[in-house]
Amino acid sequence: RIIKILHAIRNAFFKFRFIIFLTNRLQTKFYIPHLQLQEFVNCIMVVHAEVNTAAGPVICPYPPTPQNSLFFYINDQVSVQKDGDTGFVLQPRSVIVGPQLNRVSLDINKSHKAVRVGFHPGGLHRLMGISMAEMIDENYDATDVFGIEMQELNSKLQDAKNFDEIKEVVEIFLLVKAKKLKRALPFDMAMLEMHRLNGNVSIDKIASMACLSLRQFERVSKVRIGFSPKLYARLIRFSKAYRLRENFPALSWTSIAHECGYFDQMHFIRDFKQFAGMLPGIIEKELEHLPVRMQASLKL
Repeated sequence: RIIKILHAIRNAFFKFRFIIFLTNRLQTKFYIPHLQLQEFVNCIMVVHAEVNTAAGPVICPYPPTPQNSLFFYINDQVSVQKDGDTGFVLQPRSVIVGPQLNRVSLDINKSHKAVRVGFHPGGLHRLMGISMAEMIDENYDATDVFGIEMQELNSKLQDAKNFDEIKEVVEIFLLVKAKKLKRALPFDMAMLEMHRLNGNVSIDKIASMACLSLRQFERVSKVRIGFSPKLYARLIRFSKAYRLRENFPALSWTSIAHECGYFDQMHFIRDFKQFAGMLPGIIEKELEHLPVRMQASLKL
């Protein structure tokens, strides 16, 4: 009887939380970047979530995606907890996020107004000129990289009146930086094709499109992407599966696995354990009570 009472209390608590979370407001807008940016920038995403924090901190899981990003936090800054750490670390106003392999947890606070610049494969390398292998599971204060330009940009974003103005401020900055990009390689277009095919393509075929031997392809991939091509393809498949779950909670895991090109349940489970840190069934329960699904609207 005591166990039944405890279950009733637990269910009532989650129902109460759900009612609170219904009061949240989430606005998201995607922009196709300026024509001169499209060779290295995939999209510019502006999001604004007003979250009722009466139920406590708003903690959202954020598994790795195959896309490197530049984030700007306009209102409340985000705090991040890396997998295995005990505490959260407040992030700067603007953050460069390199290749990720491990999940993090985000405390988005009450007013989450942010911009996300998503780069094409190799795009962040072309912008920064350093090996992506040095940035795995790391993020950097963009002000340390770009100096006073980034400070001025953050200030302009604070003054922007709407989503369109926010996009324009970020775009002007990127257009200036585009003049000094490292040159594109056939490798970059080949990896775009891997993305288009959701990682379900032979490495030999993509290496051939990149005009490289397998050994050269592996080496170039670690510099421009951060990972081996095989690991990168796995991350692409996993990310699609996870985002499908956030978007369509009624879909079965079997349907999701098939849609993403998994024809072996062991590989599906292995990827979730490696990249999300838990089994699909546990993720399903975790997502049920999230106030904001951070990757549901992502376009990679």
